[in-house]
Amino acid sequence: MSKLLRGGRIGSARKDVVEFTASIKSDQKLLEAVIKINQAHVTMLTEQNIINSKMGAKLLQALAELDPKMKLDPSLEDVHLAVEEEVNKKVGLDVGGNLHIAKSRNDQVATAIRMALRTNLLELMNLIVTLQDSLIELAEKHTETLVPSYTHLHPAQPVTFAHILIAYVDALERNLKRLEETIPRVNMCPMGAGAIATTSFPINRNRTAELLGFSKVLENSIDAVGSRDFVLETSANLTLLAIDISRMAEDLIVWSSPDFGIIDLPESFAFTSSIMPQKKNPDVLEVIRARMSQVLGNFVASASTMKALPSGYNLDLQELTPKLWESLETVASSLCMLSELAKNLNINKNVFNKQVLSYSTTTELANLLVKKYNVPFRVSHKIVGALVKTLLDKKLALSGLTPELLNKTAKDSAGITISVKLADIKDSIDPQKFVESHKTMGGPAPAEVKRMLKNRKQLTSQSKTSLKEQKSRLEEADKQLKSVVQRYSSSQSKKVT
Repeated sequence: MSKLLRGGRIGSARKDVVEFTASIKSDQKLLEAVIKINQAHVTMLTEQNIINSKMGAKLLQALAELDPKMKLDPSLEDVHLAVEEEVNKKVGLDVGGNLHIAKSRNDQVATAIRMALRTNLLELMNLIVTLQDSLIELAEKHTETLVPSYTHLHPAQPVTFAHILIAYVDALERNLKRLEETIPRVNMCPMGAGAIATTSFPINRNRTAELLGFSKVLENSIDAVGSRDFVLETSANLTLLAIDISRMAEDLIVWSSPDFGIIDLPESFAFTSSIMPQKKNPDVLEVIRARMSQVLGNFVASASTMKALPSGYNLDLQELTPKLWESLETVASSLCMLSELAKNLNINKNVFNKQVLSYSTTTELANLLVKKYNVPFRVSHKIVGALVKTLLDKKLALSGLTPELLNKTAKDSAGITISVKLADIKDSIDPQKFVESHKTMGGPAPAEVKRMLKNRKQLTSQSKTSLKEQKSRLEEADKQLKSVVQRYSSSQSKKVT
């Protein structure tokens, strides 16, 4: 355990108590951010003449020598004390003991989480766009490939496979926008809030925020250290994304089963049974589906923790962060896996040979009676429903329908006389013509699907540009911080020589 906080108000502590409350195991992810925070803070202290330039230079030199990938001492409580102890080893307590002037672990940890999170969010958003690209690329190959759509898991109406894939692309786009809207609320700097009531030292919070690449200061000090709504918001967004990923995985699992036979999973993404040699199991997709439940669980646990807390900092907040990182990693790895799977997916182009799917065009048969034979839709619906029942009882496909049977059913079920032409029946029940006729905006007609794909490609292109710009802004802030640190360090070195 660190001796920096022992010997004052609190004496020695039991080792098992320290280990129980420590966050050092999950703090590795924050190390680089904590080093940068200390560099920015020392720079600001020096510029504000709170510490002299000589001391500031020594502290900055010591911080610059720290390896952001060094392994943290597991016997220490957290990453903040680990960094402080390393600095003290280099410059001694007389200098290193001033590293913590005008700051607390409370504002520092909140800042570090935000810094790590904003980077992770940009990376995650890039993965979403990558999956969108893979789905769009696959869709462009199947703008005319007919597959059944389903409601209540029963065959509903014919669509194209590209039409289904665009639905996934659009759901991902909404997730992307939610994350995009979250980033400005994440990118607010708590530094300078101290433990809860700021500090009496004349610090410059805006300068620290600027050096760390934040867009603004999170002003109220109580809110700055005690709020984790940005964690909950991110976790909620990840949960919505996880739900969409899970439903996508579920679709692929169902469609890959021999009973559906719509897609064929590549062998490199499937496994077989230890006893049944015929099996080709969608294990990868099942694992994705299960892990998305963990993301939901992490959100519920985090929200339940926050609900019970008073304002200000409480150590309970420490328990939220590992769940946030776990959810980010889980969703990110699943997005990567789905992107690769989409590139290798095989689609059955003859699925409509199955008799059970022949009835999926009956809506258009009902529409035909409305359009050409002046039958009210509710009456038409009743007639076609009775007709389907008759065909099923006789074990006939819809392709076996004759004008005579249709006309008789209309008379028996609705008491009306009509004379439907065979050509009209054939056109209305043909799956290809069904899809081509559904050219309303957002429909499955190939021309409409191609228009949507063109639009979605433009959206992903815009997303890539926006993400690149946001990443560049953070990189510029890093360069500025490094430049300032180098300038202060080198100026002091020249004075010494």
